[in-house]
Amino acid sequence: MKRVYLDNNATTKLDPLVKMKMQPFFEELYGNPNSLHQYGMEVRPYLNEAMGYMYDALNAPDPDDILITSCATESNNTVLKGVYFKHILRDPSKNHIITTAVEHPSVLETLHFLEDNGAEITFVDVDENGYVSAERMAAAITDKTVLISMMWANNETGMIFPVEEVAAIAREKGILFHTDAVQAIGKVPVDLTRTPVDYLTFSAHKFHGPKGIGGLYVRKGCELPNLLHGGEQMGGKRAGTLNVAYIIGMGLAMKQSVGHIEKMNSDVRALRDRLEDALALIPETIIVGDRARRTPNTILISVRGIEGEAMLWDLNRAGIAASTGSACASESLEANPVMSAIGEDPELAHTAIRLSLSRFTTSDEIDYTIDVFTRAVERLRAISSTYAYTNEVG
Repeated sequence: MKRVYLDNNATTKLDPLVKMKMQPFFEELYGNPNSLHQYGMEVRPYLNEAMGYMYDALNAPDPDDILITSCATESNNTVLKGVYFKHILRDPSKNHIITTAVEHPSVLETLHFLEDNGAEITFVDVDENGYVSAERMAAAITDKTVLISMMWANNETGMIFPVEEVAAIAREKGILFHTDAVQAIGKVPVDLTRTPVDYLTFSAHKFHGPKGIGGLYVRKGCELPNLLHGGEQMGGKRAGTLNVAYIIGMGLAMKQSVGHIEKMNSDVRALRDRLEDALALIPETIIVGDRARRTPNTILISVRGIEGEAMLWDLNRAGIAASTGSACASESLEANPVMSAIGEDPELAHTAIRLSLSRFTTSDEIDYTIDVFTRAVERLRAISSTYAYTNEVG
């Protein structure tokens, strides 16, 4: 059976070059880099090289920190809880955090936790296109606001948010700014000399690196309290033995991914647009968001009258991997939260399917997906019509 992977916003395949780069650090160069003997010292140049790739990819100033974490969820928790411990607990008059209603669960659930512990949270709604303007974010600012947390690109719709504008507003008003850039790295330019963010989150497995490794950029002067205490790794800012092979992999994966941004915005965008144009011909479909404002690989589509889970299983039977939304919320069969936030017809909130491409997606795979998706809609609608007719006459 043909296999087509179109769930790249959930995770990506490991770049073969990254796998090759990582291999020696499992079997040959396996020393602990914090050890003083030769086994430890010989891996340090490779770690420095990997960290250099990350700084270059983000165009991050040397005085700033990039902390290695286990994943983006840890990075997001580190920022949000760190701001709570450092600022809100010390000065409850500055206890207000602003975010969007469509953030990743690792942001939303953490903020609900902080809300239960005395923080005031404003969840700014998106418009009917899944977009949130800088003006709408700025309107939520009060004299109690200490942090704005806004994703760079949405994981479900692919909508690119006005991070540069909101970060500038936050800087002008003396408010800390965090962006979850997990879906932006390798898809849109991320330049931290142009965009004045204080904290930025990323995760290797979203840009063809290994799972279980992520990062957190911290601007100099915006340091956070440690959430993990113990050893002196990462300059004493995040305890725990360094995952050398995965850090090496993440560094190269980020370099490779940023180097392919042009390909993503030409070749991959063209494949995405061809798929989107074909699916848009299916009657009673809605595709969320102006595609010029979306990451070049993402489609969120709803087909009226067809449950997203049913469509997902039809695609899966044909070997096509897609999703109904965030993988971190995939155990739930509730309505798609982004569609609900957009305010679409409640029925459509249950019909959303996300298709996300990568630089490894081929033209043949897109042709196959168009055929399978179209036939699946016809089949499921026929079943639905038969069921409705049976109920009517029965």
